[in-house]
Amino acid sequence: MSTAPDGGSLGVRRKQLLFRCQRRGFKEVDLIFGTFAAREVGSLDEVGCDQLEALLNAPDQDVFAWLKGEIALPPDYDTPVFARIRALCSRKDPTWNV
Repeated sequence: MSTAPDGGSLGVRRKQLLFRCQRRGFKEVDLIFGTFAAREVGSLDEVGCDQLEALLNAPDQDVFAWLKGEIALPPDYDTPVFARIRALCSRKDPTWNV
């Protein structure tokens, strides 16, 4: 069984990430991250979970500005998970499920 750094299973970590994605406190980012997590968190491996967790620890205003392309994305956050979230935002006529 895969384990997270805190000793929990990967499944538990994914559930925690899903919860955190839906309740960041910034409605627009909640919708984006919540939709991403509902669709994708089940397929994330440990590295993907680490990348998502790093984004969850970043300030909401910064994350939203990165997603909109208003400010440059720092190299530490330029990850495959961020690219997948950004792709979700660039869909034609997106719907948000949170």
